Amino acid sequence: MTAIPASVPAANNSRKIAESILGGFNRHIRIFQEITLSAKERFENADWESESEARKERIYFYDRRVNEAVEFLKQQFILESVDEKLWQDVKRWYLWLLYEHNQPELAESFYNSVFCQLFDSRYFNNDYIFVKPGRAVDFLDLDHPAYNSFYPDDEGFDACIKKALLSFGLNQPWQDLDRDAKLIATDIEPALRSALKPPPYRQLHIVSSLFYRNKAAYIVGRAMVGLETRGFVIPILTSDKKELYVDTVITDVNDLALIFSFTRAYFMVNCDVPSGVVSFLGSILPTKSEADLYTCIGLQKQGKTLFYREFLHHLEHSSDKLVIAPGIKGMVMSVFTLPSFHYVFKVIKDHFAPPKDMDRKTVKEKYQLVKMHDRVGRMADTLEFSHVAFPIERFSTELLEELKNTIASSLIIDDKHVIIRHLYIERRMVPFNIYLDHADEKLLEESVISYGNAIKEMIAANIFPGDMLLKNFGVTRHGRVVFYDYDEICHLNEVKIRKIPKAHSMEEELSSEPWFHVGEDDFFPEQFEHFVINHPKVREQFIRHHPELLEPDYWKKVQTDIKEKKRHDVFPYSQSRRFVVRYPDLYPHVAI
Repeated sequence: MTAIPASVPAANNSRKIAESILGGFNRHIRIFQEITLSAKERFENADWESESEARKERIYFYDRRVNEAVEFLKQQFILESVDEKLWQDVKRWYLWLLYEHNQPELAESFYNSVFCQLFDSRYFNNDYIFVKPGRAVDFLDLDHPAYNSFYPDDEGFDACIKKALLSFGLNQPWQDLDRDAKLIATDIEPALRSALKPPPYRQLHIVSSLFYRNKAAYIVGRAMVGLETRGFVIPILTSDKKELYVDTVITDVNDLALIFSFTRAYFMVNCDVPSGVVSFLGSILPTKSEADLYTCIGLQKQGKTLFYREFLHHLEHSSDKLVIAPGIKGMVMSVFTLPSFHYVFKVIKDHFAPPKDMDRKTVKEKYQLVKMHDRVGRMADTLEFSHVAFPIERFSTELLEELKNTIASSLIIDDKHVIIRHLYIERRMVPFNIYLDHADEKLLEESVISYGNAIKEMIAANIFPGDMLLKNFGVTRHGRVVFYDYDEICHLNEVKIRKIPKAHSMEEELSSEPWFHVGEDDFFPEQFEHFVINHPKVREQFIRHHPELLEPDYWKKVQTDIKEKKRHDVFPYSQSRRFVVRYPDLYPHVAI
């Protein structure tokens, strides 16, 4: 950002203000891309600890750059109140400066964030910020193609696949490139078949950057058979000897959606033109919105912008009322929803009923912990908003009274709007306890298996859910059980795992109160059966499929692995899909 004389009046400086804000964004995107680009080196070196730290660090980048831009503007200009004409001119200059920018949609969101920090929410309209997009992003990737094309009919299938695998320039040897190419060709070839005779021309389109997350690098592509599009994902892993190998090929559209789920950590993807990558992903993930796709590649602030636009659009095209969310009411959050919109809105209550012993600051820290942590597909991502205005006529009478009684300090109510100072928004799921009331025997067993797996995968990632009652879990449209109540979570290595001491007498054993001391951080897995899974059919299935979760030694072993930095593998696809499981003889040096 180019400095100008300190504290000059803002009038007649609309272009300089616009340039300053864009300079702040350009600094942000440069730093963002640097840490994203270095994901390749971390993967090649199997440096998983640095990968984890980089993922957390990147989440903070946006707010830091916005704060820097705000401070710069305050130092250089007198901006005590909104000069309406000035800021309309600033917006026009900013739009002009974005004419040949590769990330105009991200730059618009950055502008919005800066303005909203500077001024009151009554100015948050399209006259001053980009409530509606100012620049189209179609075909921005003409000069920086988002994907490369490969031609199996011209080059031969195996040769085509090998060329694609080598195109990313990974600096480690392949364990067996010929083997991997043949197995990939075997799985993808059915997606390239056509009933038309003669068959149409076939292509493979592959995103030019790998998608890095945790211990894997994912190739994302689509098979083009004439006008038909069929997506696929190829995970690449590293062996203990740092040799590269392909783990599987994912082609089912539902399995693809799970890899890009809102319950997983954000990918690191090096892309000069994010809109090109998002457009590509949209062609193979029809159930994902643009907001979902920007978020999954680490551009969560753009995801928030698009989500809010979708919400405003939905409000204009619907008439149902906001209502109290179904399920057992929580002690920490007031939760409401719009039945026609697939999200819930959560607001921290003013007061927490016993036995909850925490404050608002602690709850916010818990939600931030989830945002920063690897969610391993078992915790819902949240969108955090401030000063959100809802039309007052869209609230049911019951909900409005509930909010006045529980979150009065977070409400501003005028003739037209209910403004909530701070809230979280999550994807709506069916509460697990409600789901069980309607599940048949097969679905009940599958969901209990998923519930136990959710706990195992979270603790393997050093997340202790705290309150594991069934009501605190939800079921996604894919039937996966996901945790969504975060006010009691902590790291597993902060918990003291204990075995229940033997009672000294029958009176002690029959007592309604424990006969032994219970510390604040103590957890007794043996009590799981009696206090958490008190649904008779759930208890039966849980004990059958997850008996180890009732054993203190199991939990202590996981704690030991965490202490020794042994990272458990949690795959975003079924183990049965893995090549090492399907063809074990071909993978003599890879452990299952």
